[in-house]
Amino acid sequence: MFKKYISKLESIIAWWQSILSEKQFIFLSSVLVGISVAFAVIILKSFAHWVFLFATYINGTLKLSFINSILPIVGILLTVFVIKKVLGGTIEKGTSQILYGVAKKASIIPKKQMYAQIITSSLTVGLGGSAGLESPIVITGAAFGSNYAQNYKLSYKDRTLLIGCGVAAGIAAAFNAPIAGVLFAIEVLLVDVSISAFTPIMIAAATGALVSVITLDETILLNFKQQQDFDYHKIPFYVLLGIVTGFISVYYTRNFQRTEHFFARLKLSPYKKAMFGASILAVLIFIFPTLFGEGYESIKILSENNPSKILENTLFSDFKNNNWMLLIFVGLTMMVKVFATAITLGSGGNGGNFAPSLFMGSYIGFVFSKAINLTGLTNLPVSNFTMVGMAGILSGLFHAPLTAIFLIAEITGGYSLMIPLMIVSSISFAISKRFEKHSMDVKDLAKKGHAFTSNKDTNVLSTLDTNSIIQTDYLTVSPNENLEKLVDLISHSNQVVFAVVDKEKHLLGIVHFNNIREIIFNTYRVKYTLVKEIMIDPAEVIYPFNSMETVMNKFETSKVANLPVIKDDKYYGFISKSVALEAYRTKLKSMTIE
Repeated sequence: MFKKYISKLESIIAWWQSILSEKQFIFLSSVLVGISVAFAVIILKSFAHWVFLFATYINGTLKLSFINSILPIVGILLTVFVIKKVLGGTIEKGTSQILYGVAKKASIIPKKQMYAQIITSSLTVGLGGSAGLESPIVITGAAFGSNYAQNYKLSYKDRTLLIGCGVAAGIAAAFNAPIAGVLFAIEVLLVDVSISAFTPIMIAAATGALVSVITLDETILLNFKQQQDFDYHKIPFYVLLGIVTGFISVYYTRNFQRTEHFFARLKLSPYKKAMFGASILAVLIFIFPTLFGEGYESIKILSENNPSKILENTLFSDFKNNNWMLLIFVGLTMMVKVFATAITLGSGGNGGNFAPSLFMGSYIGFVFSKAINLTGLTNLPVSNFTMVGMAGILSGLFHAPLTAIFLIAEITGGYSLMIPLMIVSSISFAISKRFEKHSMDVKDLAKKGHAFTSNKDTNVLSTLDTNSIIQTDYLTVSPNENLEKLVDLISHSNQVVFAVVDKEKHLLGIVHFNNIREIIFNTYRVKYTLVKEIMIDPAEVIYPFNSMETVMNKFETSKVANLPVIKDDKYYGFISKSVALEAYRTKLKSMTIE
């Protein structure tokens, strides 16, 4: 019955495709993708919220505080089970997979990502894993966009654009923040997009946010109503907060990767690794209960008038009225959060770093402002600093200051904090960028040349395959031949450069026509000069495994038009700079999203 309904709906969409122009169909598609992604967000967020309420009820009513520690173990083990038995043993985690898909897979994202992320992340985070749902939401949105485009045989550019629509709709629905959704899609994922492509992405984001507002309970979303007016006298403290959040972002990035790499190196079966990691996580959650799940409820508590409520049902509940103990608890929780998230994901769970970045940002903003207030130095608005701190960490981790600024502005219900948001986000971004060239999600892929970055040339070159432009039909010469053979080859071909090789095809040198122009008109020298006497060493050598960015850098440093290629220690062919540039221009034209 369900398949019949889907088939009928696809037929209707195909009919619309036949009567609409290409641009009109993209607009329609952006709405449909936005609706689909919004409902996926509703399922994820609702499940996570219900489980949190259940655990809170058990904890508060029956005084079974250990339930918060048991549920994440169950969630991570179930996630590993589903991955092994249902999803073929593997699942691609993190938004880096979208970047890889756009850069190296022609914007084709596997169909299973349309449901795999929803199932696994709901089990992990919904049952208390200390991670976020936004990364799975973003991947799900991208998968919806990509597979929709594939289903209706749209071009690479349109597939990429609809991936952006799915991503924007996901973020917009998760936070009721359509502007932040658009900016995240463009700033983090689709860094190479024209202004005209904004329209369908905006339509998708608005659609996702609208469906979320209509369908999703507002209490499930992260939003704030309480904030104080911005006081320009506090600017020096916002500057200082920007510096602190910048360094905390670097702390988070490096410790997350160290912990994740530790689990990747463990020689344990998936279930043993899951049990090992989940057990450590259980201990952390028992000591710091706010590490349970996304942690958005604790963020709301810190921004309100009674932050000591966060100590209820914890080992530190007897110190609720001690402000310094509250600060120590919040500060330690903030520092431990990165390890809790890395353990959750490294041991086999699924989730992301978006929610943890907001969690850490709010905690550091609270500790920073509350500590200064307790010293009596000044009186800072704690709720403002709690919210602005979120923008600082989000900007530093994802290198997305615009997304951070507008996300916090939207979820706080106004733009009165715009100036401090801009100050903190830009400073944090600058510091993080100084120590970490790429954001967390891009770092590993960028090292391998597998992801788009803010460098447009690098983006285009990363999609080109070096092997595709190697010319293997170049004629070669032997070192012990005289120039008569070479002159004959020149007169019967269009080649201007020749590889000098031995019998085993090892490259000994090269001869360029321009370097022997004077000799070939001298009959005597042509007859009695050997090739090895006039050959020269190549300025650079290319290998088939070199990235196109490396190839172009070699052309730039050598200042020559042709470079030899070595494969398995033997001469293989030449790459012409003109051919490489033509491939670049062709790819650039096909990739421009308009």
